[in-house]
Amino acid sequence: MRAVRSVRFWERVDDGVHALARHTGRDVSSVVNELLDEALKMRRIPGIVFTDTQRGRTARLGGTGLAVHEIVRAYRDVDRDWERLRQAYHWLSDIQLRRGLAYAEAYPEEIEDRLARDDQWTPERLWETYPFMRPELR
Repeated sequence: MRAVRSVRFWERVDDGVHALARHTGRDVSSVVNELLDEALKMRRIPGIVFTDTQRGRTARLGGTGLAVHEIVRAYRDVDRDWERLRQAYHWLSDIQLRRGLAYAEAYPEEIEDRLARDDQWTPERLWETYPFMRPELR
């Protein structure tokens, strides 16, 4: 933490923050920091939204359901070829795709961390964690 601040919240904001803290089992300070951090990111890169996932909060392209890290992985999978990325996501506008890449450029540590965590899910780990998903041996 960097600094202690005294902030006066509107009643509806204070009620909302406390309700979110109770719901998530977190302290008010961490909830406020998360909300402000996300709000600053969304203002910096319009069109980005955040959603809850099993792995925590995730940056997504608003209105698409696609996580930013998914766009970045796809972009890398096509050797950073813009035209191939556009073809792969033909239903998205150039602006939507650029927002995702801009977010990744602005917050590289967040995206790299998520990609690294996803890379840990090898088929062997998946089958060990979820044995019912293992293909049957014949």
